Amino acid sequence: MSRYLMTFAVATVALSAGWVVARAGPCTADIDQTERRIHQAQAAGDPGQVGAPSGPQSVGAQLHHQPTPSSVDGAETKARDAAAAAIERARAADAAGDAAACERALADAKALYGLQ
Repeated sequence: MSRYLMTFAVATVALSAGWVVARAGPCTADIDQTERRIHQAQAAGDPGQVGAPSGPQSVGAQLHHQPTPSSVDGAETKARDAAAAAIERARAADAAGDAAACERALADAKALYGLQ
């Protein structure tokens, strides 16, 4: 009886592994690696490292105007939303099997986080 149980267990593991591989899209590994790099940098908490996404420099900053707390909060929120949307676009493209769109979305996310 234990031989049948062992055979069932091995078959279950083999089928489960095949299902996980079948779900992986063309850039699943790249998405995972990018998210891992982002989380590691955020956990490190080093201001010189990646930690929070950022957008392009504003005109006010180029004119050497001091930012207000609300403008800083707004810019941070906008950058976080854009980075999250880029990761979600990458996941959606990956699930659809569209490697080119996935890579473009990941490039957008990496640019927002300063990863290259």
